[in-house]
Amino acid sequence: MSKEHKEYLKKYKREKIIVIFFQIFILVGFLVLWEVLSKYEIINPFIFSSPSRILTTIKNLYLNYDLICHILTTLYETLIAFILGITLSFIIAIILYEFKTLNKIVDPYLTMLNSLPKVALGPLIIIISGANTKSIIVMALLINLIVGIMSIYNGFNNIDKDLIKLFKTFNASRLDILLKLTIPASYKTIISSLKLNISMTLIGVIMGEFLVSKSGIGYLIIYGTQVFNLDMVMSGIVLLVIISFVLYKIITYIEKKLLK
Repeated sequence: MSKEHKEYLKKYKREKIIVIFFQIFILVGFLVLWEVLSKYEIINPFIFSSPSRILTTIKNLYLNYDLICHILTTLYETLIAFILGITLSFIIAIILYEFKTLNKIVDPYLTMLNSLPKVALGPLIIIISGANTKSIIVMALLINLIVGIMSIYNGFNNIDKDLIKLFKTFNASRLDILLKLTIPASYKTIISSLKLNISMTLIGVIMGEFLVSKSGIGYLIIYGTQVFNLDMVMSGIVLLVIISFVLYKIITYIEKKLLK
């Protein structure tokens, strides 16, 4: 190992330590400030709660409200909607990329559907699918599907056209170009789509749980609102932040493995 390489590794490790340190410092500082402001009622503790009260509430939810079951329900709905959404997005994006005329036909409709507030379709979804898990998954799909399609399609469309011409000069078929150039060259875009898709899916699931669920983190938040237990509401929000962070880290880990 050369001296320059050793210096680079030292610099990289030093930078990583600094980043982690300040990330932890900002989080701890925020929690301490939140606790102090709430304790001395500089902010309204009834509305904003406090870290200590949230920890107590989460403990009570675990003991009295079967918190693990609610978390697993939300995770199950999120993973099902995420897998369906990214699979359908990938297939539809390939179809639109391969058939340009079809893409020109459906593009304005995709844009309109993407701009439509999906929660407005909630009552219709409930009537069609019933007040059950299926409605929640459909709601999440409506939110993540269009975004996934547009993101992956744009990744396919941004591939260097000279590379495509090079493949064609060697008589590569459309399938060869798709499998050996288009998809591999779009790995980073696909992974970015996964990161965006998982957060959009979680948003869709929570919106669905607000409407029809009898379990899940969204249900706990709505129930807490109905009984004016804002500690429960804030606890649900904190749990969603933690779940979102964990899911994001899993996607990041998969990204590192794929890009190797």
